[in-house]
Amino acid sequence: MKKNILTLTFILFIALSFSQGNEATKYGIRAGVNISNMDFDPAPIERNLHRNGFYFGGFAEFSLSETLWLNTELQWSAEGGKDENWRANYLSLPVQVKFLVGDKFSIGVGPQIGVKTWKSSDVFDTFNFSGVAGIQYQIFEDYFLEVRGVYGFTNMLDDALAPLEAKQFVIQAGIGIKI
Repeated sequence: MKKNILTLTFILFIALSFSQGNEATKYGIRAGVNISNMDFDPAPIERNLHRNGFYFGGFAEFSLSETLWLNTELQWSAEGGKDENWRANYLSLPVQVKFLVGDKFSIGVGPQIGVKTWKSSDVFDTFNFSGVAGIQYQIFEDYFLEVRGVYGFTNMLDDALAPLEAKQFVIQAGIGIKI
């Protein structure tokens, strides 16, 4: 079932990318640094430190109006905690509605689904569901800077660790180019 959901998600991303063949569609790549941390409930016995990592990926933006865009992405992201046992890497699919604020700024918000790309057996669940929000500043015609926050809505940990739960918060800062 999980493989079917992942396959359907990739097909949707590809279909959206190629279905819009006009000038109001923009493609590009983005990359930057992550600062991620996990919030445990109940609090862990050992000290929980944030993890510095990176992310990279591609995107397609579709114009819905002059000031409203739909942004779909596929990105790889290093997340989790600093300790080796609490690290997790994800292939994520954020989908954002972006609002243009002036000529250079945009604000985006939407859901994100992630699939673990780490070890086959560890403490992390295979899928996670998050919300993502961020701002983007156009520094040149095709280049932009961005800052995002990603908050996990689902428990990142496998059910075998019940009653311990962990939700994640990630801050992303990076640069991108529209091709």
